[in-house]
Amino acid sequence: MPTLKDVAKASGVSVMTVSNVVNGRPRVSEATRRRVLAAVDELGYQVNLTARSLRAGRSGTIALSIPRADHPYFAELAAAVTDALRPAGRHLVIEQTGASREGELSALSQARLQMYDGVLLSVVGMHDDEVARLQSDMPLVLLGEKRMPDHLDQVMLGNFDGAHLATAHLIARGARHIAIAGGTRDPAETGMVGMRTAGWRAAHVEAGLVPDERLVLPPLHFEMSESREQIRTAVAEGLPIDGVFAVTDQVAIGVMAGLHDCGLRIPDDVQVVGFDNLAVSAHLTPGLTTVDPRTDLVVEESLRLLDRRLSGDDVQVEHLVMPVRLVVRGTTR
Repeated sequence: MPTLKDVAKASGVSVMTVSNVVNGRPRVSEATRRRVLAAVDELGYQVNLTARSLRAGRSGTIALSIPRADHPYFAELAAAVTDALRPAGRHLVIEQTGASREGELSALSQARLQMYDGVLLSVVGMHDDEVARLQSDMPLVLLGEKRMPDHLDQVMLGNFDGAHLATAHLIARGARHIAIAGGTRDPAETGMVGMRTAGWRAAHVEAGLVPDERLVLPPLHFEMSESREQIRTAVAEGLPIDGVFAVTDQVAIGVMAGLHDCGLRIPDDVQVVGFDNLAVSAHLTPGLTTVDPRTDLVVEESLRLLDRRLSGDDVQVEHLVMPVRLVVRGTTR
């Protein structure tokens, strides 16, 4: 078996530095950490488990790798996974990837080092061909915004269906000039933004309406301050807007603030629908109508797929798209 010395030699650092990386200590630069983890992967180095874990064959720990731990949706997802694991005495470790391929690959390496029981990995930065090359020796479930390669289990949000449902609701409530805050004008975009924009367009077409491409307001970083300024600019430019589908609740909150800045009333002048059903959405004034992505089902199905792999059974790969539902509150008529 490769040793710490072997990893240190391969990565050009000291044994102490390798030890710091393996044990998750902070006294290592990100570049050095990634170099060490690359050597760990190449050599197949593994840390020793405690005797109890060796006998049990499990650590009782699951890793959740997400782009941002401070994003409300991912924070609520992490809390839901923690709650689901706790009754069985299992634990959750959160890895923040920064939505980069390097961060996602590093999270997998770290999970392998610590010999976690499995990983729930939100894929944003890796390309399809990189995901296709993943050969995980531990249970792995992808939480992807788009269809992933067939050899790994995946749980995906109902992005298209939710956007379609939100836009159709606005149309049914009389809106005819519906902006999409956080949408894309790039037809090749296949991620979350692309799928939610496709749902927005499809709802228009099904209602016999032509979507106004001027009302596609591209995302920056899905921050409230940015969407607030963006909707203010759109209104100042004279764009006809009587409805807004925001691709996340965070974007919707910024949109609501921006409309208020412009002296527009919600829902009298402009109706708004979000996506995520964050806990805060019910406590806004007015309460935010939003798409519920069924985080409860996402967690339930993700852990079910992970536990199937943990059982060691040779089971068929599953690709699941979660159902969505609309939660109607005060931002629509």
